[in-house]
Amino acid sequence: MMKLGIVTDSTSDLPQHLIEQYEIEVVPTILILEGREYADGQGISRTEFYTRLPDFKTVPTTAAPSIGEFSGRYEKLLGQGCDHILSIHAAGALTSILNVARQAADRFQNRITTIDSLSLSMGLGFQVLAAAETAEDGLKAALAAIESARKRLRVSAALDTMEYLRRSGRVPAAVTMLGSALSIKPLVEVADSQVKAIGAVRTTRQADERMMSFLKSCGKLERLAILHTGAETRARGFLRQAMNEISQSVPREILMLNVTTVIGTHVGPNGLGFAAVKV
Repeated sequence: MMKLGIVTDSTSDLPQHLIEQYEIEVVPTILILEGREYADGQGISRTEFYTRLPDFKTVPTTAAPSIGEFSGRYEKLLGQGCDHILSIHAAGALTSILNVARQAADRFQNRITTIDSLSLSMGLGFQVLAAAETAEDGLKAALAAIESARKRLRVSAALDTMEYLRRSGRVPAAVTMLGSALSIKPLVEVADSQVKAIGAVRTTRQADERMMSFLKSCGKLERLAILHTGAETRARGFLRQAMNEISQSVPREILMLNVTTVIGTHVGPNGLGFAAVKV
């Protein structure tokens, strides 16, 4: 029987207990802060990062892991007896991570399949989980599970400000069309490797109402993660509302995640969103 290894990057936002349960290899992406490089999750906590983000003197930036980081994980898994490896990563059109993984994979003579999730955060993470849960059934089953999850995926977010998207230089044209006022709170969706504008509001309350409306429109859910960038109180309120209003539609286990700093750098603090896989 084929033994399948699973590799992803830290933009997947997978909780540690699931990484350990499924023995997933997670390659950390790089946060560059005040001239210092940090491997994602090391040296500065997500809570501290979002608290300090508005006050950094220089704008934080991010970088993909090295080819060597990926090669090391591939060698480790093959050395542990894996026959093949699935390496599943953040949207290739939004980051160079997938390209670096592909360069590393080229050295391993068709023993590694790299996959573009076309998504970010738990939009990627849920595809990784789908692969991990079916890995014992072989490569074909895992690939089918990834494809199925991707087709049923929705990732939406309400950002607190447009400022960080502007700073990052990664502002989608559709978002800039929402207007120049930084007081506008853009509502965005990540789909097919694109960040798409799906609206804009003036207040946090309006943003939360729209997010709940988007969540309800998904119907019955197989998986759900509530995502936030340093806004845990807001996220918990959103989760309570979901449990009160659509408890029959949500899965038993709902994840709540403070989104990785590597994504937060580009979207800013105090944001709220969700990643959902429809039934």
